[in-house]
Amino acid sequence: MKAEATTSNTHRRTFLFLQGPSSPIFAKIAARLEAHGHRCLRINLNTGDQIFWRRGGAYNYRGSFSRWSDFVNEFIRRHGISDLVLLGEERPYHRTAINAARNHGVAVFVVEMGYLRPDWLTLERGGMSSNSHFPVDPGQVLEAAAALPEPDWRRRYSQTFVAEAACDLLYNLPNVFLWFLFPGYRRHAIFHPIAEYAGWLKRLAGARRQNRAAEAISRSMVSANSRYFIYPLQLETDYQLRAHSPFNSQKEAIEEILISFAQCAPSTAKLVIKVHPLDNGLIAWRRIAATKAAMLGIEDRVAYIDGGNLDVLTERSAGMVTVNSTAGLHALRQGKPVKVLGRAVFDIQGLTDQQPLDAFWAAPQPPDPALSAAIFRLLAASIQVRGNFYSKAGTDAGAEAIAERLHKNIVNQPGAFVDPPPRQKPEKRA
Repeated sequence: MKAEATTSNTHRRTFLFLQGPSSPIFAKIAARLEAHGHRCLRINLNTGDQIFWRRGGAYNYRGSFSRWSDFVNEFIRRHGISDLVLLGEERPYHRTAINAARNHGVAVFVVEMGYLRPDWLTLERGGMSSNSHFPVDPGQVLEAAAALPEPDWRRRYSQTFVAEAACDLLYNLPNVFLWFLFPGYRRHAIFHPIAEYAGWLKRLAGARRQNRAAEAISRSMVSANSRYFIYPLQLETDYQLRAHSPFNSQKEAIEEILISFAQCAPSTAKLVIKVHPLDNGLIAWRRIAATKAAMLGIEDRVAYIDGGNLDVLTERSAGMVTVNSTAGLHALRQGKPVKVLGRAVFDIQGLTDQQPLDAFWAAPQPPDPALSAAIFRLLAASIQVRGNFYSKAGTDAGAEAIAERLHKNIVNQPGAFVDPPPRQKPEKRA
């Protein structure tokens, strides 16, 4: 496999935008691309899509999902689409659109939350995780990053939970109450929005108490010099978990990790399970983990926390096990061993621990410092931009950087595009 050479292709192109985040950033990207002389179109699939586009070039698709493939194929052909931009490549509508795009030779670009959070965004050509074209060969990573500068890690853009929640409400509630405007739309989420908001309200009501308890457990772990590992939970709705891991549910991952820990970890070691900060509380992860730990006779060695500072907890840990959470990158930056159970762009030999999980607990392997430094330089230069989804300054900066890379056709450059994609989707557990 070899990296694709950088190309310069700044002629007038036609970009098709599908669903993005509940944020104005896609509309801002389009405005900047049009300022470069390109044409930008949009297909709205629901009322929320309409609300966050609010500009020209929009077409509403109100048909059924069964007719979507024919519609998007014909749309791409009729309008001469050259580039497809979307968030959530594994959403059913988007998988169909990506197949259509490839049939017509259309380039695909995926925008997501940044690998290098908090104020970075991801822009990858072709796909993410199992579908990523980012190199997996450590030698290629080292070569591509050799002349790249160290990223500026100072945080530039902040966003509030209130702003994110407001955008989420503005997107989802009209879809609930004005569903008849797009009668054929099929949601990709697991939970109904009203149920999610109810779960959030309940969880927020106990947030202070949960955070105090989490900080107390963290302090006890650190002060006692306990040997402990961390397992950060992901969202059950996360397509990184749903599409790019061998698990059908996070419940399966919890069970596999706890069984392995009970059978193979040193008897003095402990495991800290940390809930995702954006979890809606609709699945009783604490009860699921506690029940399984009790069945295995390790309930006194497993702690569950909802809150606290993951970076502080990771700093004194023996390592982290993850399905494919970006929390693994934070652990690698701290020089901690990381075991990945799914597919992740950072699961590279010499960087993450390649042993079976059973062997990881007894002798976790830390990342090679030179390779670790190289992958962060290459990620930042090739598939990350500064910005966020939910602040004016963050969306302005992110839109400007994304549009610039799309316009110059330098996404995944320098040296971070391998074709065909070097990873494969894992088979699901039976």
